Amino acid sequence: MSLLELENVHSYYGHIHALQGISLRVEEGEIVTLIGANGAGKSTTLRTISGLIKPRHGSVRLKGQDITGLPPHQIVELGVGHVPEGRGIFPRLTVRENLEMGAYTIQDRAEVARRMEFVFGIFPRLRERINQKGGTLSGGEQQMLATARGLMLKPHILLMDEPSMGLAPVLVEAIFEVIKTLNQQEGTTILLVEQNALMALSVAHRGYVLQIGNIVLDDTAENLKKNEMVRAAYLGVK
Repeated sequence: MSLLELENVHSYYGHIHALQGISLRVEEGEIVTLIGANGAGKSTTLRTISGLIKPRHGSVRLKGQDITGLPPHQIVELGVGHVPEGRGIFPRLTVRENLEMGAYTIQDRAEVARRMEFVFGIFPRLRERINQKGGTLSGGEQQMLATARGLMLKPHILLMDEPSMGLAPVLVEAIFEVIKTLNQQEGTTILLVEQNALMALSVAHRGYVLQIGNIVLDDTAENLKKNEMVRAAYLGVK
């Protein structure tokens, strides 16, 4: 049984058929990446998993449990963390308050404090900014905060949508080092959407290639890096 499974999922934005029968799986302990051009359906896939979009057909299962169509807060409580495109932090709240919002289902304050110490161990810069409002952080710090907030509930799987967007190259390297650390040292399972396909494939175990709402290719990350179509279309290599 896979940790996460999508089977023949069809999702729409109004009359736009955004996902046209997506089927994929993520095993526990994996990093799996979705690559494709803008509009291919990558972010829609994550939004469907996290309940922000309800599919018209197909199913989403977490550890064998059908979570299709559940409201987002219930899906979070079941262990799905989502770091959205554009970070989505609360700009008027402090770093501490943003992190506390990520732990809203935890009633034990001591456990919240332990989780906060955990994320500060990964992102020590956030400890230095703990009383600073989220909107005054740099782009890289906001991405750290968004990721840390997604980790506050210790999710079974973390959905990450374009974590490198708008960041300087040195910060992109840092964010991807964090992704590797989370997976290798903490065992965090990650489903990653990323425009920088080369970086994504450098940390992922497997990947799926999406084109206009369809999966056209899936393979190991190493094989995808060698695939001629992937190299020409997404890696800038001919």
